[in-house]
Amino acid sequence: MKKQDIMNRDWIATARTLSQALPYLQRYDGAIVVIKFGGHAMGSDEAMESFARDIVLMQQVGVNPVIVHGGGPMINEMLEKLNIESSFVDGKRVTDAATIEVVEMVLSGRVNKRIVQAINSQGGRAVGMSGKDANMIVCDPANPALGFVGDPVEVTPDVIHQMHSSGIIPVVAPIGTGRDGETFNINGDTAAGAVAAALNADRLLLLTDVSGVKDASGEVVTELTVGHIEQLTRDGVVAGGMIPKTETAVTAVKNGVRAAVILDGRAPNACLLELFTEHGAGSIIRQG
Repeated sequence: MKKQDIMNRDWIATARTLSQALPYLQRYDGAIVVIKFGGHAMGSDEAMESFARDIVLMQQVGVNPVIVHGGGPMINEMLEKLNIESSFVDGKRVTDAATIEVVEMVLSGRVNKRIVQAINSQGGRAVGMSGKDANMIVCDPANPALGFVGDPVEVTPDVIHQMHSSGIIPVVAPIGTGRDGETFNINGDTAAGAVAAALNADRLLLLTDVSGVKDASGEVVTELTVGHIEQLTRDGVVAGGMIPKTETAVTAVKNGVRAAVILDGRAPNACLLELFTEHGAGSIIRQG
């Protein structure tokens, strides 16, 4: 086959894909989509660039994206550099006064601005913030033994609505404020779920390092209800690191999010595949 014929075939395939996406583009026009970004999906410059391009494209076609990010590996790296030792309770890091300063510096500084810069370099208009800004996320201590680790109890998303009205993409670091002005570190998934619920988001996309929720035979289940997830958890099929993800998804759906999706953030264009194709990506969880 001639080179020109191959190019023509590729362009035709691209045009067909765009045409087939029309119902989904219409479906999500004006929708709020909260994306939890972290893990290996944000590891390399190439992955960051691809993610940023997808987010800008989503906004260009009428979606209102909100990015909530993590940054655990970067926090670990900085704590090591500063020779700050960590202690753990039930496998969870105790966040003392010295550690919370590093956590805020890394998440609100290095990680947040890297994502903002990546989106802006693709032609978007992103602004970084944390849950402390405008008292957006107010926390209570998750467990006194863990120190400055918080659970969101009040989320006021007015500033996010204002950003969307101005064509700005919010990039939120999972740092909250206490009732007495303390600074709290929040699990990234938990923060994303709380923000999505407060916004009554159409979708919560939890980008992970796995392909989705698997059944007892190890196959990814593409569509689940809250009841199905709860049964799989009782049966021990959903276990380990997947439990916090599914708990976040279930809580978000119970609190007003139309649907939550657990999907592999390492897959190219994962967000676009989920929103704008018939096949979707990962496991979608609905109320039922």
